[in-house]
Amino acid sequence: MQTPTLKLVVDRDREIARFVCVPFWAIEVALSHAGQSFVASWTPPQGSTDDAGRCLQQPVAQQAAERLRTAGSAQVLSVETERVREGPPLPFDLGTLQEVCSKQLGLDVQETLDIAQALYETHKATTYPRSDSGYLPESMLAEVPTVLDSLVKTDPSLRPLIDRLDRQQRSRAWNDGKVSAHHGIIPTLEPANLSAMNGKELAVYRLIRAHYLTQFLPHHEFDRTVAQFSCGSQSLAAMGKQIAVTGWREVLATPEPDDADGEDAQRSQVLPALHAGLSCPVGKVDLKALKTLPPKPYTQGELIKAMKTVAKFVTDPRLKQKLRDTTGIGTEATRANIINGLIGRGYLVKKGRAVRASDAAFTLIDAVPSAIADPGTTAVWEQALDMIEAGQMALDTFIEKQSVWVGQLVQQYRGATLSLKLPPAPACPQCGASMQQRTGKSGAFWSCSRYPDCKGTLPIESPTGRRSAPRKRRAASKAS
Repeated sequence: MQTPTLKLVVDRDREIARFVCVPFWAIEVALSHAGQSFVASWTPPQGSTDDAGRCLQQPVAQQAAERLRTAGSAQVLSVETERVREGPPLPFDLGTLQEVCSKQLGLDVQETLDIAQALYETHKATTYPRSDSGYLPESMLAEVPTVLDSLVKTDPSLRPLIDRLDRQQRSRAWNDGKVSAHHGIIPTLEPANLSAMNGKELAVYRLIRAHYLTQFLPHHEFDRTVAQFSCGSQSLAAMGKQIAVTGWREVLATPEPDDADGEDAQRSQVLPALHAGLSCPVGKVDLKALKTLPPKPYTQGELIKAMKTVAKFVTDPRLKQKLRDTTGIGTEATRANIINGLIGRGYLVKKGRAVRASDAAFTLIDAVPSAIADPGTTAVWEQALDMIEAGQMALDTFIEKQSVWVGQLVQQYRGATLSLKLPPAPACPQCGASMQQRTGKSGAFWSCSRYPDCKGTLPIESPTGRRSAPRKRRAASKAS
C-alpha cells in the first residue's frame, strides 16, 4: 500500500517539475444597468484558443480590447436563468473528515484521526470515527429527537436553530443499503462537555455537528444566470448567482475561494435585471496577461482523497471497477498510518501543508518494478482476498502465487541491473562510506549509502568518460 501511495506523490511532483507555463490573455469588461455595475468576460474567437478556451494570441486579445473600449455599450443577446437546488453533504466518514480538516483547519491526517478518536473515547461526544461510510441506518431516525435535545444541553446557544429544524425531514443520508460495517460520524445521544475540549477538538466537533444538523434544514437554492452580449463585434458573457434559500448553508458556510478576484468571484456576483435587447454602458476594459499554473503539491488531505479515488489512475476497466468497489488504496483506518509511515521513513517530507517526495522516494519508485507501484496490483490482490473470503481460493494458494510472482520480479530486476554496466561506486567525499546510484528530479547521481544521516553527493561519469552536469538541486526545488 505504501509504494503505490508514494508513486502518487512522485508522479505529482514530477508533473510540477516538468510544467511549462503558457501565457494567455483575458479581458474583463465593466458593464452597468440601472445603477448597478457587474463584470462580463470576453469570449475569444475560435482559432485563437487552447482546449480550455484561453486566448493564446496576444494581438487578437489586444485588438479585441481596443474594439471593446471604443464600442461605448454592449447589447444583451440572451439571458438564461435556472434554479439550482443543492442538498446537504453527508455526515462524515473518516477520509472525508481528514480531507476537510486538512483544508479548513490545517490538520495532519493522523492528527485528525487522533482528535476524532478522543471525541469518541474520551469526550463521548461523537460516534466511532474509523468509518468508511457517511450514510446512516434508517433505524437511527428514531434517535433524532434525543440527539438534538442532547446538542441543546451541550450548547444552549443552538436552541434557536434547533427549534427551526424539521425533525421529520429525511435526507439522502438515511439509507440502509449504503451503510457499511460502520455508519457516518455524528454526535452521540448523551450531552458533551465542551469546556473539556481543547481548541482543535472543539473545531472538529463543530464540523461533525454541523454536518448532522444540515440533514434537517432545507436545500440550498440559488438562481444561476448567464447573459450573452455583443459589444464592438466581440462576444461577452456575464454570470451571476442570486441566493433564493440559504437552507443548510446557514450552519455550514463554504470557505472563501482561493482566487476571490477571479472566475469564482464573477460566478457569485449578483446581476441586475437584464433582458434581450437591453443596452449596457461599457466602463473599464481590463486586458489581463496571465499564465497557466502548475498543479499544486498534495496536502495530506488531498492525498487521502487521491488514495480513495485511485481508480481514476488505472486504465484496465475491471481493475478500475474493483478499486472503486474497495475505495482504493488502504482503508479509512489505515491510510493515515500509510502516510505517516512514508514520512517517518523519509520518503515523504512535510513542507507547510504540502507533502513532497524526497530524493529517496524518486530513487525507490524508479528502482522497483512498475507492478509493485501500480495501484492496479492492489485491485488484483483485493480480488484474491475476496475469493479467499468466499472460499473460492485457499490462503496458502494465494501466498504461493505471490511468492512465485515476487521471485520472477526479482530475477527480471536482477538481470536488468546486471546489464546496465554501471561505473564503480566511489567513496563519499564527506564521510568516506560507499555511495550508491540514485535518481532525483534532475537525473541520476551518486548518493552516500548513509543517507539521510550523510547527504554527500557526486555527479555520475557519463559513458564517454566525461562528468554529467552537476545536479541543480536548489533550482529544481524552487521550480517544483
